Order: sequence, then structure tokens, then C-alpha cells
Amino acid sequence: MADDAPLLAVDALEMRFGERLIQTGVSLKIEKGTIFAVMGGSGCGKSTLLKHLVGLLPPAKGTVSYHGVDYWAGDEEVRSALRAGFGMLFQSAALWSSMTILENVCLPLEQHDKLDEAGREARAREVLEWVGLAPFADFYPSDLSGGMKKRAGLARAIGPEPPLLFLDEPSAGLDPISSRNLDELILDIRRRTGAAVVFVSHELPSLFAIADDGIFLDADSKHPIAHGKPSELRDHCDHPTVHAFLHREAEPSRPPAAAEAAPTTGAGSS
Repeated sequence: MADDAPLLAVDALEMRFGERLIQTGVSLKIEKGTIFAVMGGSGCGKSTLLKHLVGLLPPAKGTVSYHGVDYWAGDEEVRSALRAGFGMLFQSAALWSSMTILENVCLPLEQHDKLDEAGREARAREVLEWVGLAPFADFYPSDLSGGMKKRAGLARAIGPEPPLLFLDEPSAGLDPISSRNLDELILDIRRRTGAAVVFVSHELPSLFAIADDGIFLDADSKHPIAHGKPSELRDHCDHPTVHAFLHREAEPSRPPAAAEAAPTTGAGSS
């Protein structure tokens, strides 16, 4: 691994489902400690991009590299070693319903042979304390609210101390106060660990509050149309699609009725 290489680099990535093009020409770099937002309207390919980044989908073209190592060019042993360097929070939190919250958080720690059972439990309780769930360690996912499940999923993702976190719609389904609390928690985790964060979101308050950089994917052109900090794009980007999205306005070329009636693509390309 190259010491001077970005934590994550994507070059000329093309995403397809069969013959259907989702996005092309996607390039980005993530450095240590950066909070990077993947933005765009419904159906533009935000979650699909995340799946390419975490190794769930191979690209049609282009590269995804960690520390200068092309993820998809290596064998499974190489990919497994690279996967150990990042954590993932799925939109649903994806907790095992038959396990307690403590057991869920301990699960990825079992892959790290430096910790014995007592060490894994101590680490799990530590990160549960970070996310405010220490008193709920012995509860099951069904006992928790939606916001608490997200925090439990985040605790599980950060347990192994990965340098990179991926968050898929972390604020989806949360009330405004819970969403704000989660934003503050993500910033706190960055302060504590120095981890970089890549998150998919269309929640404007979260985009403006925590993102240092970002990319805007466009469903119509199937190509990124803006790069930069969301708050700066809001104030300075003159592309009509980006401006409308970040200001919650209808695009001039699409009246509100047409925008509401516009079809979206299928699941997996949000």
C-alpha cells in the first residue's frame, strides 16, 4: 500500500445494471478525517455507488482503490484485507434480531484475533458508551427506537476502529431532533477516531452541517455534475439541478406538477 495514496480513490467509475447505465465518469478522492457526501435526487445512483465502494458490486469500468490498491484487481484475500479497513452502517441498521445490542457490536470484533472475549466485550461497551447506548447493551433490536437502532449500527461499524466509515442514509426515518443528534454523533466519532466518513443523504440539514466535501450525481445526464462542500455548492453553484436540490426549489424547466409525476428508477439506484 502506498503511504502517500488517498484513503479511497475512485477513477472514471461506470455503474450499470446489465445494459442500463446508472452513472459514468465518477471520480473522487477521500483523505483521512474527511466527511464526504454523496448527493443527488431519487434514482441517480447514490446507494448504488456506495455498493461499488464497499465491494458489493463490481464496476462496469473504472477503478476503486484503497491506499493505492485497486480493490477489484486483487484476489479475495486482498479484497478481504481491504474490507477490514472500513465499517458500514446500512440504512436499516441491519442488526441481528436474535442477538442483544452488545452481541451485535461484538460480532465484527470476532474477526480481530488481537482481542479475547473479555477484550471484545470491553471494546463493545466502550463504543456503546460513545453512542449513548451503554444502558441498553442487553436489549434486543426490537426493544429500540429507530434512532437508537441507527446508533447501535454505528457502534458496530466503529468497533474495529476502521479508518473509513460508510453510512447509507443515516438520518432516513428519523425525526429532526434525532437526526441532529446523529449528525453530532458522527462529528464526535470523527474527532475521537480521525476516521473518514462517506455518507449518502438527501437530508439538507445534515449535508450542510457535517460534510466537508461531496459529489452530486445527476439522474438525467447519468454523470456527476458538481463536486464540493454542500454549503458552498448551495451558495455558489449555478447548475439549475444542483441549485434547485440544495434550495428545495422546482427546476425552472420542470413545473411542480411534472416534477411530482416524474417516474423514478427501480430499487438499488437511489
